[in-house]
Amino acid sequence: MSVKVLYFAGLREAVGQSSEQLALPAQIGSVGQLHAHLVARGGAWQALATAKNLRIAVNQKIAAVDAPLKDGDEVAFFPPVTGG
Repeated sequence: MSVKVLYFAGLREAVGQSSEQLALPAQIGSVGQLHAHLVARGGAWQALATAKNLRIAVNQKIAAVDAPLKDGDEVAFFPPVTGG
């Protein structure tokens, strides 16, 4: 399965890229498992573990950590946004 991962705001700065296409191992089937897989990379991806109130969207809809993933999904990680 392959998914496109998008990083926004401070996460984009931390990992040094705004997006990447990932071929996932067979055991990765949910948003939470993808998150854990990315954090396990270590280094800059630890920002995903320490981000407060991290939001995740699948195909532009807010998703829970148990949301299933399918081939071709777009998964976005972003901190809460405030306006003024």
